[in-house]
Amino acid sequence: MATRVLVVDDDLNIQRVLVFALKQEGYEVTVASDGAAGVEMALDARPDLILMDVAMPKLDGYAATQQIRAAEKGVGRVPIIMLTSEADVEQRVRGLRAGADDDIVKPFHPLELMARIKALLAQGGAPSPAKPGSDAPTLGKLCAFYPAKGGVGTTTIAINTAIALAREMQRRTALIDANLQFGDLRVFLDLGLDTPSIVSAISEPDLDLDLFRTMTVSHRSGIELLLAPPTPAAADIVVERQRQSPTVISNMLGLARRLYDYTLVDMSQGIDDFNLQLFDEADVIFVVMTADLSCLKNVPLVLETMVSLGYEQGKVQLVLNRSNAYTGINVSNAESALGRKIDYQIINEYRGAISALNSGEPFMSSRADAPLSKSVLSFARSLDKAFATDAVHARA
Repeated sequence: MATRVLVVDDDLNIQRVLVFALKQEGYEVTVASDGAAGVEMALDARPDLILMDVAMPKLDGYAATQQIRAAEKGVGRVPIIMLTSEADVEQRVRGLRAGADDDIVKPFHPLELMARIKALLAQGGAPSPAKPGSDAPTLGKLCAFYPAKGGVGTTTIAINTAIALAREMQRRTALIDANLQFGDLRVFLDLGLDTPSIVSAISEPDLDLDLFRTMTVSHRSGIELLLAPPTPAAADIVVERQRQSPTVISNMLGLARRLYDYTLVDMSQGIDDFNLQLFDEADVIFVVMTADLSCLKNVPLVLETMVSLGYEQGKVQLVLNRSNAYTGINVSNAESALGRKIDYQIINEYRGAISALNSGEPFMSSRADAPLSKSVLSFARSLDKAFATDAVHARA
């Protein structure tokens, strides 16, 4: 049976666009032209998902959503996406408080809408992580991914580890792009510049759970994203806010801990006040490296810095990426040069990794059975096992 989508919108042009796009994807579509009719059809037809406009005659989208939620009373919650006319935080929060699950600003690209629809339907279908903001307790762990030098694949590892934790371990997982000036998550995940970013979160004086959720982007892979500023100039806003009030960052990360089992932070290479605070806040710092001479020169400097900052050795762990790539320096040589064991290894599969980057579809999603995906999954399982064991001991 086809998935049933109810479109509630009084604009005939929007109706036509949505009906066409949805039917192209194989959805069964019904339409209501005002809020009151939308409530009636939602309760009678029991669609699998509702697209709800905000500004409508008879009953606006907020009131219609509230009435639908009040009438459900445990019989099954239908996902609702609000269609808003402007990217206004107050509108988005009002929609969430009315009972919406997500929102999208008009005009929108059909591909973005379809991705959001599929993500919501996936959450309500097969077993998936508990919805962020629910009352279920979280592990609340913060993992920093820090590159020993540029080009070692830190972002790729962070993205695919997050997907593995969400899909395979059913963990609520978020990924923060903390490479403020030149973050790559938008490019690697094929997202637009008009998506919310960390600038919104850091600029909000009364940031709470509801507001924080409006500033994250739900990706079709099952993870939530807090993106880097859309331009290098906008990064200065975050840096200045952090300099004036470091508690702003602490509050933001504290909210992430409450919402997610794992918050992964993709960092830039520099060691400045912003990155130092991220190091302090993290439960573990994964230093990503490769087995080449220039990187092996940097790793001891990074480790010495971590020692000088007072971190225990267990907090700083080495992740060797492309471990089977031929560089003339094997793992044993690298460990001897560093004077310590490498904690985790990710294999090299250059073609698969580059193909995934160019397509905008992470290899954990597009090629889950590939050797590289299995290597990242092994790393994610080890990470999760360690933290889950700690959580059991803490409760004992």
